[in-house]
Amino acid sequence: MSKVGLFIPCYVDQLYPQVGLATLHILKKLRTEVEFPEEQTCCGQPMANMGCARDAETLARRFLRIFKDYDAVVAPSGSCVSMVRNHYEQWLHSEPGFEHLRTHTYELCEYLVEVAGVKQVDGEFAHRVGLHMSCHGLRELGLASGTERMIPPFNKVRALLSQLRGIDLKELSRPDECCGFGGTFSVTEEAVSSLMGRDRIADHERAGAEVIAGFDMSCLMHMEGLIKRANKPMRVMHVAEILENARLS
Repeated sequence: MSKVGLFIPCYVDQLYPQVGLATLHILKKLRTEVEFPEEQTCCGQPMANMGCARDAETLARRFLRIFKDYDAVVAPSGSCVSMVRNHYEQWLHSEPGFEHLRTHTYELCEYLVEVAGVKQVDGEFAHRVGLHMSCHGLRELGLASGTERMIPPFNKVRALLSQLRGIDLKELSRPDECCGFGGTFSVTEEAVSSLMGRDRIADHERAGAEVIAGFDMSCLMHMEGLIKRANKPMRVMHVAEILENARLS
């Protein structure tokens, strides 16, 4: 039985704990031993984005110490997983255990499809859903093909959700456009960030979505704020929340 370390990002822990619990419930349905190391903290992505490399390195080394001995590390966040996989190497390339950590840290949907080998999803979600493919997961983790790449199309997240009974996955005119969050970008460039978010929401509205689903609560949090301020009849949900009650095999 594989031993999985559950990594819950800061904003999920503090603002959307139900997403962390949903992720745990999903992993427990598989043949895995799941542990949540309570000493875990931030992966360091916000510090790295702001150019505070020394602070980010400190957190990267802490992350390695906590998670290096697990068979796999799973997180409900494409951006945090991308931080580990694509940006820790500058500090940890010569550290024992880093290569294993780098190649065995997964976003939840990626883990379900690529590692757990989930082929069938038996559940129900009778809603009109627009799928938001966040930039890190799409372009740095390869969760989907992306419209700018001249390769056969694929989407690992959609492959899971599309099996749910009653779900109506809506087609967007710009299926892989950024929502404008970008971490600290949403603070330093608030006006541009908000305009991009409104554009992204408008695309989902035109498609007829009542739920915007995604695998990064940071992006969904950004759009949720704009939706609430505009009093729009929409809501956001993490993919884990939608799959939580489904049977996976």
